[in-house]
Amino acid sequence: MFRALVVDRSEEGDISQKVTELDDSQLPAEGDVTVAIEYSTVNYKDGLCLTGGGGLVRNYPHIPGIDFAGVVESSDSPCYKPGDRVVLTGWRVGEVWWGGYATKARVKAEWLVPLPDGLSTRQAMAVGTAGFTAMLAVMALEDHGLSPEQGEVLVTGAAGGVGSVATVILGKLGYQVAAVTGRPETESYLRDLGASRIVAREELNETVKRPLESETWAGCVDAVGGAMLARVLGQMKYGASVAAVGLAGGAGLPATVVPFLLRGVNLLGIDSVMKPYDARQRAWERVVTDLPLDRLEAMVQEVGLAELPRLGSDILKGAVKGRIVVDVKA
Repeated sequence: MFRALVVDRSEEGDISQKVTELDDSQLPAEGDVTVAIEYSTVNYKDGLCLTGGGGLVRNYPHIPGIDFAGVVESSDSPCYKPGDRVVLTGWRVGEVWWGGYATKARVKAEWLVPLPDGLSTRQAMAVGTAGFTAMLAVMALEDHGLSPEQGEVLVTGAAGGVGSVATVILGKLGYQVAAVTGRPETESYLRDLGASRIVAREELNETVKRPLESETWAGCVDAVGGAMLARVLGQMKYGASVAAVGLAGGAGLPATVVPFLLRGVNLLGIDSVMKPYDARQRAWERVVTDLPLDRLEAMVQEVGLAELPRLGSDILKGAVKGRIVVDVKA
C-alpha cells in the first residue's frame, strides 16, 4: 500500500481531493522504475491539476505532482538500481501520468535524473521545476553571451517560484538583478535573495506606442509574458536576450518585430518538460555549484499532502511566495 492525494471528478464535473491509501498494483504498469518518494513540490501546473483547470488532467481518478525526488525501490531498467537517489521533473508526469503527491510512483527510467552529490531530496524539491527552469533560463542567457559586466538583468515575476530562484542564481553569479514585483511587501524578501533593485510592476505592465525605448537591460528572465514581455523587449540592450519561462500575465504578445530587427534582441523559449537528458543533467549539476542552498532554504515553506488543495488555489491566484516543499509522508 502507498499513500497519495487523489483528485477525482464527478459526473457533474465537480473536482474533489482526498488523501487516501492505494494498492501498489494500481501504479502505472507501463513504468519500469518504482520510486519511494520523499518530497514533492507545488508549481503553477500543480495548481491547475489540483483544481481541474487547464484541461491538463485527462483521466480521473488522478494523482497530481509534476515533480518528485526519492529513492529507487525497484527497477526493471539497467540504468537504475534499488537505493539510487533520483529526481524527476516534467515529461507530463502529474498531468497525464500519476505524479509525485504520493509515497510511491512508477515511471519510465528515461524520465529520471540521478540526484547529484551534495543535494538532498528535500533540497531538490525546494528547487523543483521552478528552480530547474530558472537554471535553464540562466544557462540559455549565458550561452547567448550574457556576462555580469554587461549591466543589469531583469527578472519579472520575481517573487514567484521561478523568479525567486533566478534572482538567487544571478546574484550568486555576480549579476546586478532588477526584480519586478507587484507586491511591495516582498521587497525585503527579494533583496535578501540578491536583488539589487526593485521595479514596481506598474512601471512595465502597460504597452507603449514606441517600439523601442532606452536600452536598459543586459538580459531578462521573464515569467510573465503578455504586455510586460512586449514592453521589456523594447528596453533590451543591443544583442541582449530574454529567456521566456512563463505566461502569468497572459499568452498574447502585443509586440512588434522592431527590437529584433534594429537591436538584434533574442527571445529564447525555455522548455523544461521535454528537455533532453544531457541538458537536464547539466542543469542539476549547475544547481549544486551556483544555487546557494542557504538562500534556497530561506524561501521554502514545508507542507503535507492535506494542505495541497488550498495551496493549489493560492498559487493560481499568485498568492504563493517562494517555494513549497511537500513532505509526502506528513
